[in-house]
Amino acid sequence: MSTAGLDRRSRRRQQTIDEILDVSIALMETEGVAALSLSAVARQLGMQPPSLYQYFPSKLAIYDALFRRGAEGFRDAQRVATVDAAPEDQLELAITAFSRWCMANQVLSQLLFWRTVPGFEPSAEAFAPAVDAIDDLKLCLQQEVDGGRLHQDATSDEGIALFTAITAGVLSQQLANEPQAAFETGRFTQLMPIVIEMFYQRYRGKKR
Repeated sequence: MSTAGLDRRSRRRQQTIDEILDVSIALMETEGVAALSLSAVARQLGMQPPSLYQYFPSKLAIYDALFRRGAEGFRDAQRVATVDAAPEDQLELAITAFSRWCMANQVLSQLLFWRTVPGFEPSAEAFAPAVDAIDDLKLCLQQEVDGGRLHQDATSDEGIALFTAITAGVLSQQLANEPQAAFETGRFTQLMPIVIEMFYQRYRGKKR
């Protein structure tokens, strides 16, 4: 989170919050996403565990802040990738940017997409950037419909569900089997263009 426009005290507080989240991610990388420990976070930061409650009232609150960070991250990655692109290129650029982000942020990807923390549900505020990302996806699909490359049904609830299921499935396989591979060389991520073409075949437009 940017600290621009905050007073000194608020900046220091936000910096501490960011440090807590960074340490949490590092611990989750080594211990597992669901195994996050407040005492371990405090120990890494050189503070007493009760001091964490000044910033987060519970472990679930840390997960919530991390969920929001992750959702903002992949949403913004997609937007940067498509901002100056031609409409017919935006869908592939968006899913490529999303895939690259997931591979570079595997801990957050697990928290966002694979329900690895029992009992955790993101707050509406934390989930809002993910809703934005789905709206962006719908816009990309609608542009393909308007261009005659996809049928209108591609923007239906079924179409959105199918697109997210098949692309997330590719990423799930990649992260489960070859987490260290590059996007370009991953055994499963190399299949992403084929998967997208399958989606186009399912919702073929007049110009395809």
